[in-house]
Amino acid sequence: MVLLQLGFVNGFSQCPLVSPLVQIQGKRASRHLSLIAQSIPSRTQRIMEGISVSGEVGGAGGAYSYNALKRLDQLWSGICSAQTVVQEPRQVVSSIPGMFSHSDVEDKAVDTFDVLVCGGTLGIFIATALSSKGLRVGIVERNILKGREQEWNISRKELFELVEAGVLVEDDIEEATAVKFNPNRCGFEEKGEIWVEDILNLGVSPAKLIEIVKRRFISLGGVMFEGCSVSSICVYDNAAVLQLAEGNILPSRLIIDAMGNFSPVVKQIRSGRKPDGVCLVVGSCARGFKDNSTSDVIYSSSSVKKVGNSEAQYFWEAFPSGSGPMDRTTYMFTYVDPQPESPKLEELLEEYWDLMPHYQGVSLENLEILRVIYGIFPTYRDSPLPAAFNRILQFGDASGIQSPVSFGGFGSLTRHLQRLVTGIDEAISGNFLDSYNLSLLNPYMPNLSASWLFQRAMSAKQLSNVSPDFINELLHVNFQSMQKLGDPVLRPFLQDVVQFVPLAKTLGLVMLTKPQLLPSIFKQVGVPVLLDWSGHFFMLGYYTFLATFADPVIRPLLNSLPSKMNYEWKRRLEAWKYGAGLDYKL
Repeated sequence: MVLLQLGFVNGFSQCPLVSPLVQIQGKRASRHLSLIAQSIPSRTQRIMEGISVSGEVGGAGGAYSYNALKRLDQLWSGICSAQTVVQEPRQVVSSIPGMFSHSDVEDKAVDTFDVLVCGGTLGIFIATALSSKGLRVGIVERNILKGREQEWNISRKELFELVEAGVLVEDDIEEATAVKFNPNRCGFEEKGEIWVEDILNLGVSPAKLIEIVKRRFISLGGVMFEGCSVSSICVYDNAAVLQLAEGNILPSRLIIDAMGNFSPVVKQIRSGRKPDGVCLVVGSCARGFKDNSTSDVIYSSSSVKKVGNSEAQYFWEAFPSGSGPMDRTTYMFTYVDPQPESPKLEELLEEYWDLMPHYQGVSLENLEILRVIYGIFPTYRDSPLPAAFNRILQFGDASGIQSPVSFGGFGSLTRHLQRLVTGIDEAISGNFLDSYNLSLLNPYMPNLSASWLFQRAMSAKQLSNVSPDFINELLHVNFQSMQKLGDPVLRPFLQDVVQFVPLAKTLGLVMLTKPQLLPSIFKQVGVPVLLDWSGHFFMLGYYTFLATFADPVIRPLLNSLPSKMNYEWKRRLEAWKYGAGLDYKL
């Protein structure tokens, strides 16, 4: 028998109140149902636990297991639930006045280096390039240094920059390339398609590529510390001293932090600050695609969708895989602000299993899932990250040099590697290793800052009165305009390079073609973001002017300058050139 009591508040009858006995029984039943729900594995869990997974490797996308997914989702939840600071970071770096040779740990040093690179997955590339310059270089990697199974997609032109930096020889490119394909598609919800050639059209095996570079690094005299973790870094007047968790003391003239987006040194520099934006990526490599000769560079098959308590605009990338003629890698990604209601990676994967078959024109039952891919790529508006300490420099994803609309920093690494290697070599030769001079190697770049508008425009705004179709419409009009303006406008943009003249032409043509989009743009990105972007757009034009007209006047005078001034002016000229995107050649 159910016993009900009617509650009265201020003389008004309220909802029936259940008796304490029934409340207790109800709570027990609720807990029981909750436990049953928790014990039923999700589709993602069932798929992932049915796949044989090899050991995890370092770097983004190096883990494929369901347990690793849950760990990453837990980390993501912590970022989302925080107000401004995620958590007070551990103080990894400390500055100690005086000389290392006068310290009480000097006699415990096991070796001495010109450069120590922390984080080997991307760090191996700069370590090898610096070794080829004759520097003594060591790498500290918490795992065994090897590349992941999942391929990196890149163009041959970008990969060839590793040859120019002395990391590879031309034959190595062929050895590391697992698959080639053309053409490459861009499209937005059946509004029309654009096809291009030779954009992200190589699938490079990270396992083979890193093995090749690792062999070259060791042959050049490089030293590996595998299975070792960074415990602390003490910066003295004449050295940066790395203490490993295993107890070894390693002094070096310079330490390069290549520990990625979640580097403990970067956390300390940013004081645990919450990211300004995040790209969430899920996907899979699967066997069973019969039509598998082309790729998608960016594609959207739907407008803004509801996921959990949030909204998201999904984009796709898809590439043939080198593991077999019917193997294909598909990524689904979205840009979000890290908020408590933001979707979790497992939620996105549940959406992915529903949406991917329709997008690729296949049935999930006819596919053999080889591995499941997922990742979190945080971005900060104040990037690249200037050096905060003497003798420590951020590199790769840790530096924030990658575009805020890309996920993974391999492309930006190849683009900036030669510039950084030359600058670091000169900084070590001249002993310009204070934070000011090292910051010149990671300078303000207006083309990178201007890209923030694109991420904001591609993010679904919560509780917005903008049409769910707006993002696709805006991107379609932009890509259509770039196609009309030709390769000098379209190709740099597709490779995350923003230039002043192409951008100005595109925006002008968009405004002439679709002026009715303007009110929605203001609603979507907000006036403060547009005003901030306008400043970066002006600086992009200014840097373009300086790189085009001032550089040819100043460069012939450099050799007559004192060494420190020569170093500083070289870095300024590089900042103008790279910050304007003028390093890019068709």
